Amino acid sequence: MVRVLICDDHPIFREGLKQTLGAHPDIRVVGEAGSAAELFERLAGTPCDVLVLDISLPDRNGLEVLGDLRGSAFTPPKAGFAVPAVVVLSMHSEQQYAVRAIRAGASAYIEKASVPLELVQALRKAAAGGVYVSPSQAEQLALEVRGQAGVPAQGQLSERELQVLRLLGQGQPIKLIAHRLALSPSTVATYRARILTKLQLNTTAELIHYALEQGLLA
Repeated sequence: MVRVLICDDHPIFREGLKQTLGAHPDIRVVGEAGSAAELFERLAGTPCDVLVLDISLPDRNGLEVLGDLRGSAFTPPKAGFAVPAVVVLSMHSEQQYAVRAIRAGASAYIEKASVPLELVQALRKAAAGGVYVSPSQAEQLALEVRGQAGVPAQGQLSERELQVLRLLGQGQPIKLIAHRLALSPSTVATYRARILTKLQLNTTAELIHYALEQGLLA
């Protein structure tokens, strides 16, 4: 039995996903969360084998949550706690985030537009300790290993820089971004400057146009 915990901020989507997975007798949804804060509360009392994690959460970026779970910053809630495998399930295309997520420790990256069977296969593979990659993801990873892959411009950004880019792309001012991310305005301004340099852009207007063009605001 594969025990699954779902973290997505849309209740209707979570309900549909539970019904889809419920059709498979070897998979059982044991809990759900609508935010990163709620997720860590659930993890403290709900053992699971695989976490299905969205990227766009209301309080944290899903890849940051993944990094916490896989890094030394995460303190297990109790002795014997087993960190679950993570399958990232997102509306964003795999070209934008898949390799980044797998590098960060995800067992799979699945687009929400994919057929349900692909998610089921990824959950089974993740629960068994494996990594599920689509043919296009496998090709991208192989090219990177051989040093032949062109890295997209946003691929040069850190997770925090990418998060700031998306918020700037939404037209949010620096002070609001700072409040949302619990950072100082000067720190956000520093991130903005780094993003402009890495993307070879000059203004916030160009950042907004870039984010729209790359589909980073979906």
